[in-house]
Amino acid sequence: MKFAVIPSIVGATLALLIACAPVISQRGYLPDPENEGEIKAATDTKTSVQSRLGYASTTATFGNDSWYYISATEKQVAFFKPTVLKRQILAVYFDKNNKVTAIRHYGLQDGHVIAFESRETPARGRETTFLQELLKATPGSSATNIQETNPGNGGGPIP
Repeated sequence: MKFAVIPSIVGATLALLIACAPVISQRGYLPDPENEGEIKAATDTKTSVQSRLGYASTTATFGNDSWYYISATEKQVAFFKPTVLKRQILAVYFDKNNKVTAIRHYGLQDGHVIAFESRETPARGRETTFLQELLKATPGSSATNIQETNPGNGGGPIP
């Protein structure tokens, strides 16, 4: 009996260790230095860049003068939030004639942390809890007989 318990404990321990092994994944554009090196400023156009590198991950928001090829390497352990290990961005800039003006490489160290606003715009009406909704839904009463005031409509009855 003792000989059967020890292998099962060792097996369970190994299974837990394997389950907690980090998963490393590559996302987005896969860089190809050979194709990137063939792109020349003032000679290549948007068509030739697209034929060499494929479709861009994203383009400039205002105007259509730059394309961005984004790749990221992430590590995730079990169910925890993934962390970005490496991020590479290839930016290709174009002029008004759709010719390449510059090619730049950016990394994780070139990024800036942006603080987004976390406030929420309040919705019209009021929020009720589960218990309030449960007590409101009593058997034998109809929802049309309940007269409530609408706080977003000057205190008048709900239409």
